[in-house]
Amino acid sequence: MNILFFLRPKHEVCAMKKEYTVRQAIEKLRVCGYAAVPVLDDEGHYVGTLTEGDLLYAVAGAETPKEWEKISIMDIMRQERRAPVRVEADINDLLHLALTQNFVPVVDDRGAFIGIVTRQDIMRYFIKE
Repeated sequence: MNILFFLRPKHEVCAMKKEYTVRQAIEKLRVCGYAAVPVLDDEGHYVGTLTEGDLLYAVAGAETPKEWEKISIMDIMRQERRAPVRVEADINDLLHLALTQNFVPVVDDRGAFIGIVTRQDIMRYFIKE
């Protein structure tokens, strides 16, 4: 099965720019309502995933909210990077990654981020089948 069937395209995904500060990230997450979001560089490449836990750690370490504007999200993201899959990956690769993460980032053959596949979408599909 082609994983594009499950793809939530980039324009529908709440993503962060790697230049964001903790304050900008908090504001964006508040609007999105997600617990984790992909982080992209200026060229649109996936560089990691920012989680609520990352932000909570940064907020707890800051003495005042004013400091949130000085902390880069790249400095607080956990180094463990959620592995993206290439668009030509098979469903088994996708399933193994979805076991341990809420979403799987998908990149094209140039490494550019094209969207995500959520664990929820995969589960919904298999429940219907």
